Amino acid sequence: MVSVAPQRGKALTHRQRHTLGGIVQGVGFRPFVYRLAQERDLTGWVRNTPAGVEIEIQGDDNALESFDSALRNNLPPLAQVTSHDCSAIPAGDERSFTILPSGTGSADIRIAPDSALCPDCLRELFDPADRRHRYPFITCTNCGPRYSIITTSPYDRPNTTMTGFPLCPDCQREYLDPLDRRFHAQPIACHSCGPQVSLLTSSGEEIAARDAAAIQATELLKEGAILAIKGVGGYHLAVDACNHDAVQRLRQRKQRDEKPFAVMAADLTTVRQLALTDALEERLLSSPEAPIVIVRKRPDTGLAPLIAPGNGWLGLMLPYAPLHHLLMQDNFPALVMTSGNIASEPVAFEDHEALQRLAGIADYFLLHDRPIHIRSDDSVLRVFQGRPLFYRRARGYAPRAVALPFTVTPTLATGAELKSAVCLANGHHAFLSQHIGDLQNQSTLDSFAHTVAHLSDLLAIKPELIACDLHPDYLSSRFAEDSSAPLIRVQHHHAHLASCMAENGLEGDAIGIIFDGTGYGPDGTVWGGEFLIGGYDGYRRAAHFRPVPLPGGDAAVHEPWRMAMAYLYQACGETAFTLDHPAANQLPEQEQALFAQMLRRRINSPLTSSCGRLFDAVAALINVRQRVSYDGQAAIELEALAESAEEGSSSRPSPEYPYKIIDHAEEPLQLDFSPMMLAILADMHAGIPASSIAYRFHTTVASAATEICLQLAETSGLERVILSGGVFQNRLLSEMIYTALSHRGLHVFTHHLVPPNDGGIALGQAAIAGRRRI
Repeated sequence: MVSVAPQRGKALTHRQRHTLGGIVQGVGFRPFVYRLAQERDLTGWVRNTPAGVEIEIQGDDNALESFDSALRNNLPPLAQVTSHDCSAIPAGDERSFTILPSGTGSADIRIAPDSALCPDCLRELFDPADRRHRYPFITCTNCGPRYSIITTSPYDRPNTTMTGFPLCPDCQREYLDPLDRRFHAQPIACHSCGPQVSLLTSSGEEIAARDAAAIQATELLKEGAILAIKGVGGYHLAVDACNHDAVQRLRQRKQRDEKPFAVMAADLTTVRQLALTDALEERLLSSPEAPIVIVRKRPDTGLAPLIAPGNGWLGLMLPYAPLHHLLMQDNFPALVMTSGNIASEPVAFEDHEALQRLAGIADYFLLHDRPIHIRSDDSVLRVFQGRPLFYRRARGYAPRAVALPFTVTPTLATGAELKSAVCLANGHHAFLSQHIGDLQNQSTLDSFAHTVAHLSDLLAIKPELIACDLHPDYLSSRFAEDSSAPLIRVQHHHAHLASCMAENGLEGDAIGIIFDGTGYGPDGTVWGGEFLIGGYDGYRRAAHFRPVPLPGGDAAVHEPWRMAMAYLYQACGETAFTLDHPAANQLPEQEQALFAQMLRRRINSPLTSSCGRLFDAVAALINVRQRVSYDGQAAIELEALAESAEEGSSSRPSPEYPYKIIDHAEEPLQLDFSPMMLAILADMHAGIPASSIAYRFHTTVASAATEICLQLAETSGLERVILSGGVFQNRLLSEMIYTALSHRGLHVFTHHLVPPNDGGIALGQAAIAGRRRI
């Protein structure tokens, strides 16, 4: 027994049993219930169980009704209740309310994500009279690390990386007091008994410790130094966001030519000076999850231009760890805080690893001795249709469950290759891991394997089958093949369809518009501009973009001019090489015949119906981008260019470019954009601004997708439409298609819990495979 309230000596009337599931452990739920009972003179008990929390509560009807209302509507900040059953039971004879030791039973384990510093702890952090004044690891049951520090279940201090920091008498007293907000807060500590920070040179020499380390780190940042800063789920690389030279030096050392950097703003006042934000964006920024939110940039912000070159948007976040607040308070309006890694490697999270891998980038290291057990990068999202749309789901959200509309057998889904995340599912719930990275090197594969093992152990889910992508060469597929569990291969775009359906709680069939860059098709070609009809139990390919060669294979992904030439070759044959346009200038005259032969004979030129490659082709054709330095760069810059036309236009938009719908009996419809390419060339030669062409291109794709979808809705009788795939990170195109279909009476569903890109595909794999084994 943990604690007992004073006796009330009150007559007892009715008794109820409440059982709650979800994230209800490690978030202050039992002391919350205890306080509710105390305030209402109720008796009974509360305890943790393997399935969640169980309560027996007794008192008069009015008090029980008030208790039930508070239990449903005034939850602790980090709690998330996914099931709540209440039943009447016979009265007991307790004279008090008690917190009992944990019970036994079947497990339904939930782990809380890491959370941003709460307002109470923030106030104490800067209160000179508080014993945790300026302590970089201040926390309570309402905030702080969870998922990143737990080593095994259940979530008790000995099973976290805080096990090496025994509580001092003052912290122990708080830990045991159910009326204290630090009651059973596993990460609590103070200056006397907890972790500490240190400042090191790039060679590993310590030059400051404790508070002096944070103070000196601030001065170094002001001088333009690059610091590697250990955070909640890994390391950041930080510089003063207003120091152009420092940002430029960081780009050079990190080998990150143009991809935007994330920026940490000091507070919401600063956010409003840097960006045009709405109420929802500010609410997300200030939430316990504290994600990076992509917001529209204000002109003349004072930030270094190299933070987001050629981009009208900024990825902003607020300080979420106590150390961030100590560094920024009254010191900086904004810091660049980019992931502590090089190129395609996963974010560094272990100290020895960071000192080795980041020594060539960082001038100094601000680290601490609280180990991180599971790395977790910052989450990234933007707002779409009044809801969050994830680009990357990680810290703050993982491993929160997604409710499934049906029951699945214990399943592991290994996802795809890019933007890797895995999913464990059992019963009515699926648990998507944090973003892992691109599975293209050994260090990311090691992180992938560690995540699978750790999450399986935490959730006590032993997979009885495993799902993977159809692509035989993905490292995630090979990992699945090496498992002893039965294997189910799931087509890439079918998984996208199922992922969006699952998070929206849909069953039955729907029309899926699945637009992305690459997905292996069962016909051996590269899919990516797909219109599917189906659901979890199967699908048919109802329509798709007309395939074009992918000249040079993966080389075409990095050099968009190749796709421009492929589309023009499809439109007008070898005349494409004699036309005057920027893409043709990328190919020396002596190589044109060889390139034409490659296209004609399909030498190292697999066919693709990819929507992403269509965006690349148009970006190259109008000279936005001939080569890319990161995934999706050409499409992102093409969208930004189109948005500039949208904002600057006061007249009616131009009609869409021409396209054709090819209808062969018994075959999927084909959407042919070849005529559009020639029309774009004509506009270029007529002097039409590139921004207007980019906007008209978006209008054309949206119009064509709408026309195809309306045909399929008429012939199939289906009224539900799914939008999924990485292309639907494009705000402009998504808005156009969503609005057009909604205005025509169709019900359009988008992602809001998991990313539309490959970071959400494991959820769809798990739903398809797990359901198949019911």
